[in-house]
Amino acid sequence: MAMETVLVLFILVVLNASASGATRLLMNRGKVGRYFIENGLGQTPRWDGIAGTTSAVILMRVYFEKQGNMVPKASTFPSGIKALAHYVHRKGLELGIYSDAGTQTCSKRMPGSLGHEEQDAKTFASWRVDYLKYDNCENNGIKATERYPPMSEALLKTGRPIFFSMCEWGWQDPATWAKSVGNSWRTTGDIEDNWNRWASYAGPGGWNDPDMLEVGNGGMTTEEYRAHFSIWALAKAPLLVGCDIRAMDNNTYELITNREINLEYKERSLSPLKMVWADPLRGNKVAVILWNRSSSNVRVTASWSDISLEPGTTVDARDLWEHSTQTSVSGEMSAELDSHACKMCVLTPRRY
Repeated sequence: MAMETVLVLFILVVLNASASGATRLLMNRGKVGRYFIENGLGQTPRWDGIAGTTSAVILMRVYFEKQGNMVPKASTFPSGIKALAHYVHRKGLELGIYSDAGTQTCSKRMPGSLGHEEQDAKTFASWRVDYLKYDNCENNGIKATERYPPMSEALLKTGRPIFFSMCEWGWQDPATWAKSVGNSWRTTGDIEDNWNRWASYAGPGGWNDPDMLEVGNGGMTTEEYRAHFSIWALAKAPLLVGCDIRAMDNNTYELITNREINLEYKERSLSPLKMVWADPLRGNKVAVILWNRSSSNVRVTASWSDISLEPGTTVDARDLWEHSTQTSVSGEMSAELDSHACKMCVLTPRRY
């Protein structure tokens, strides 16, 4: 589950740790109580809670002094992390950092924050960090329900709003308990850039996280990336861009900055290869994805009964990728789709 290289828009800066920066000892700990994440962040699946904007984050790894204090690598960040945060914030971006709910991070080269939650949270806040990705390696067999709440409480105590992104890999079904702890929770292992049940738990303040987007990394077609992006959006997932924003092409930029896919958030499977996904929105609207997972062109159709609309309902269908509207649609919607392509629409019932 190591996160060795990732992300930009999210720019991930990977730092090498000194071998002498060694592992910190796990402190004695009592039974962890239940904490509620009340930092005001994550009101929409956009991690910063700002609807209709595209945010960026820099994730980095750091190492530690012998005394257990977190310090940046001087050769990489000679001005320090706080100065970097000031620079990043002036660019209109947000600053994120990486740590682990274990004794080491997944690379096994840097110490984690287990047993040092309050100490590290204070450091993150002093650096003006906005986002913490908190991994699950080297956890000494301690349950995630015991390891993640202490960092949640420690972040809240700092008084700085820091988005808490829990990377627990879905081992203990975090969708059922993590909303009281973090702003998002990984539901799976690490994603890969190829084509080879928890929505009801997500809502303002806490979201399912099936991992970052692979859009723009070069392993899939534009249609596959569009389907990938659409499904993540409908699944109420944080849209964490995982490519290098310095090198993205125009297709990638247009795809990830599509402001129409800013839903204010039921899967219906017609077959394993022809799928209809739908989710209710505010104002009696419905978001719908028609998705062709097969290797050939097919027509995918969603009847109103598939997506919980009344049989006599007439809607206007706004295509979020084509940026066009089909008016007065009744009974069903359908599309002829290329292999691995999708059609994503918001249906607005007409008033008479």
